[in-house]
Amino acid sequence: MTTLRVIVDDVLTGVPDGISRYSVELTRQLIATAPRGCVVEGVIAAHDETDRRLLQQLLPGLAGVHALPVGSRELALAWQMGVKLSPGEGLVHSPSLLAPLFKHDPSDALSQTTVTVHDVCAWTAPDAVGPVEAAWQRSMVKRARKFADAVVVPTHAVAEQLNEVAKLGDRIRVIGGAPSDSLRVPADADARAEALRLPERYVATVSSLDPRRGLRELLAAMTHPSLHDLPLIVVGPEEYRGQRVSTAAMEAGLPEGRVQTLGTLGDADLAIVLSRATVFAYPNLSSGFGLPVLEAMRFGTPVVHSNDPAVSEVAFGAGVSVPREDAAGYPERLALAIAELLADEAARERLRFAGMDRASAFSWQDSAERVWQLHAEL
Repeated sequence: MTTLRVIVDDVLTGVPDGISRYSVELTRQLIATAPRGCVVEGVIAAHDETDRRLLQQLLPGLAGVHALPVGSRELALAWQMGVKLSPGEGLVHSPSLLAPLFKHDPSDALSQTTVTVHDVCAWTAPDAVGPVEAAWQRSMVKRARKFADAVVVPTHAVAEQLNEVAKLGDRIRVIGGAPSDSLRVPADADARAEALRLPERYVATVSSLDPRRGLRELLAAMTHPSLHDLPLIVVGPEEYRGQRVSTAAMEAGLPEGRVQTLGTLGDADLAIVLSRATVFAYPNLSSGFGLPVLEAMRFGTPVVHSNDPAVSEVAFGAGVSVPREDAAGYPERLALAIAELLADEAARERLRFAGMDRASAFSWQDSAERVWQLHAEL
């Protein structure tokens, strides 16, 4: 019996983010697609029984859970310093940089460690990441360069960027994510839309005031005369490092009520927001993948996005790309791109079908099967 041990501690961080979602979705499919004679076990830091039960609920089918004797923060520091806290015998796959990266025999087929690097913001935007987190990520990539058998990235754009800073060569493998199978419009959509107070027409975005997300630029775009009084619905946190979206909207010159922040939504409500939006905007200045673009496209919602290399790679021409260069003019270009779509029903219809076709090219099952194939090749 071959055991694949997946580092799933990010699932229990208590802060929903892209990496925790990625970890859940990928691990579920690794369990579902496990080849004959293979099982999947989870590896976590020390957690209480409540967290362990939650893990089993989120990831049914795990053959077991291996808990290490230290907490999450201590585990991250220990593995950064090379302390050999072992997750047990078998293949190790980490959906993030949190991994036991130690010297091992690369010829031993049952002693593999692969890690995942979602972006290179620790180098390109360290202030946004935070100095402590950026330093940890850079340190873990150095360990990956020495000890990882393979490094998974979500796009070819990130592969190119990572190779520039870490020189990992052919150990880099591109395996992207996908919209969740649970992201579907529920039967009670009308009642939920009413509870969310969704207007008839609106621009939607999944964002925050993290400067990498470009939300301030989108807020500035919404003041353009061509967008009149069109509301903006923001899926994401109201606050970021003490800054509030409502305050940023007021500072941009938008009247009270024009911008509605919904916080983090469950899949049913998110599906409603995305499917009913007139246009979905993704103004990110820096991204590793751009999953919300695919999520909106899945529902046939026309997408306006930045020309960030990773986002453009994922969209692949099924959205309207807006250049980020000349930062001062970026908000106006966003506004005009949105306004042109609002005025062109034929363009929206064309993007509706192009987007649904593009989104259908991604699945978590395919991603998981490629991870299994990667370990088989190693």
